[in-house]
Amino acid sequence: MSANGVAPSPVGCTEHVPVRWRNRTVHIEYRWIATERSTAPLVVFLHEGLGSVAMWKDFPRQLCDAGGFRGLVFSRPAYGRSTPRRADEVWGVDFMHQQAHEVVPAFLDALGVQEAAWLFGHSDGASIALLLAARWPQRVQGLVVMAPHLFVEDVTVQNIERARDAYEQTDLRHKLARYHDDGDSAFWGWNRVWLDPAFRAWNIEPEVAQIRAPVLAIQGCDDEYGTLAQIRGIAQRVPGTRLLELPDCAHSPHRDQPGAVMAAAVAFIQAHHSPT
Repeated sequence: MSANGVAPSPVGCTEHVPVRWRNRTVHIEYRWIATERSTAPLVVFLHEGLGSVAMWKDFPRQLCDAGGFRGLVFSRPAYGRSTPRRADEVWGVDFMHQQAHEVVPAFLDALGVQEAAWLFGHSDGASIALLLAARWPQRVQGLVVMAPHLFVEDVTVQNIERARDAYEQTDLRHKLARYHDDGDSAFWGWNRVWLDPAFRAWNIEPEVAQIRAPVLAIQGCDDEYGTLAQIRGIAQRVPGTRLLELPDCAHSPHRDQPGAVMAAAVAFIQAHHSPT
């Protein structure tokens, strides 16, 4: 039972918690992992731009079991089984800042999470994790970030344009519908903001430079959505950052190289965790 009386969900099931955000209530889907490990590090998983609880598949459970951790997996608003984006809701270029500064802290508060957690983020979720660590250092023990975005690259925009074409012309829409209550909500919220010309100037390097928590930054050498300049940029700004550059690996290291990712993440968290 969490501090506010919300019971952890059974393994394999998800629950919802209401969160007030910008004068409305959104219901956020979440799943706890191994709450019986009450003194173990808590790892909070932040999914990619088209991700959800279900799209992580069993990776969070495998990582937590390998390291003896507790876990918390959730779907951001507009994704998975969380409240969809309204049809007239257009995301601004600061949408990741909003998630990091407002939504994720409110979600953790709603579940009564008061301890400093480890953040494990992928892609947009990794960028959100970095922004959260910069703004709320007291809430973060450390970070594992896979394929984060610090700034916008041509290769990213080009492949997001290809994703738009695939969504309109192939069965990608049908595939995403398996993981989201409203696939259009998830896809177009993400796709349109990334392809907004104003988003080309988006850059979180100044915020990353404020991070003092330990960081493990992971990226595939064949990442189709970004170059290694992204994680190397973290190392330039956060002293002590550990880099893991994986060959034969694209944008999703936890799917392409799960063994390497789990081994590195477990060792890093165990080496840097400080009981609170």
